[in-house]
Amino acid sequence: MQSVILGLGAYLVIERLATVGAMFAASILLGRALQPVEQIVGSWRNLVSARGAFLRVRELLAASPPREAGLSLPRPDGRLSVESLTFVPPASSKPILRGVAFGIDPGEVLGVIGPTGAGKSTLARHLVGVYTPSAGAVRLDGSDVSAWARTSLGQHLGYLPQDIELFADTIAANISRFQEGEDQEVILAARMAGVHEMILRLPNGYDTQVGEGGAVLSGGYRQRIGLARAVYGNPSLVVLDEPSSNLDADGDAALTDCIMQLKKSGTTVVIVSHRPSTIGVVDKILVLRDGVAEMFGPRAEIMSRLTRAVPVHAVQGTAS
Repeated sequence: MQSVILGLGAYLVIERLATVGAMFAASILLGRALQPVEQIVGSWRNLVSARGAFLRVRELLAASPPREAGLSLPRPDGRLSVESLTFVPPASSKPILRGVAFGIDPGEVLGVIGPTGAGKSTLARHLVGVYTPSAGAVRLDGSDVSAWARTSLGQHLGYLPQDIELFADTIAANISRFQEGEDQEVILAARMAGVHEMILRLPNGYDTQVGEGGAVLSGGYRQRIGLARAVYGNPSLVVLDEPSSNLDADGDAALTDCIMQLKKSGTTVVIVSHRPSTIGVVDKILVLRDGVAEMFGPRAEIMSRLTRAVPVHAVQGTAS
């Protein structure tokens, strides 16, 4: 349009039907008139992306409708049983988990090992009710965790994901899961995770702002604060997904001590880990491969079977 108006203006100037000033004035006015249209065109890609995101969120929410408020069950003892657990992601035909089944008693520590892509993290998310199984069930004291009332289940579970997410608030608020409670419970969780002394050395101690995503803290700090958050409130079941990935030798020792304390208090612990020092404290081992429970049993028996099957260095590689 600007080219057309300039061309028309040049023709009128040549024919002495308009002045050069009128030609430029018309071009400026046209540019002002077309500016809203140009802005719409420039923002069109963002509008299309926003519409696509809205449709995806609506589809996701429709596929997972909110659960009705259920009866609040009493505090579980920590008896965990997985019954023929199968999970197929949405819009996929390939299952990540296939018929996984095992059970552990209250106070036992289970180590989950297997190669990359075996479904270990997916299993961990099922154990805490983040994912809903396509078939089978995960039961805590006989009750299906996917049907447990959300308002009451969380206080009985502790979960340390592989990717630690901290929120832009104080360390104390992140450990306490933003719940109103006694300060001593926050300190007790930090002591159990072996991070109390480290927090005290920070400029504002427990009131230190961690920044968005815990940006002001190192990876080891974030992991140990995430561990303290997982054990806050004395949960019945604690699931730790690669809890030692960012820890040094001292942090690894603190993690092992934390697991032993949980075990003594009767808390059921599930660990996804490849560290020999961490696997050494477990009671039972589950070996996952291609989404299938390949082996399950007491630690000594499973390690003996793995050692007979492959050399020691290969066993450690499999565990990772």
